[in-house]
Amino acid sequence: QVHLVESGGGLVQAGGSLRLSCAASGITFSINAMGWYRQAPGKQRELVAEISSGGRTNYADSVKGRFTISSDNARKAVYLQMNNLEPEDTAVYYCTARYNRYYWGQGTQVTVSS
Repeated sequence: QVHLVESGGGLVQAGGSLRLSCAASGITFSINAMGWYRQAPGKQRELVAEISSGGRTNYADSVKGRFTISSDNARKAVYLQMNNLEPEDTAVYYCTARYNRYYWGQGTQVTVSS
């Protein structure tokens, strides 16, 4: 069974930084991509960033230049370095792994105070 476990969320002031980590286990296939989605209260879940197994990245416009996604294919891990955080970044952040379908983690809360 596939498990994705996120860590690194928390409370930070605007302008601060956080680094999210996600480790996957139970995966016996080659992942096409790993990434991060987020969901703020009252809003739909949205893509934050994704990285393919070949290293191609895709970012939401709202985080370009502030967030950096990276991965360790051997460890089946993905990371999200978040700099210059804004209150609008407050959300539950979910790790994903994609192979024919999306696998989801439980989520980690990120709260940015103004």
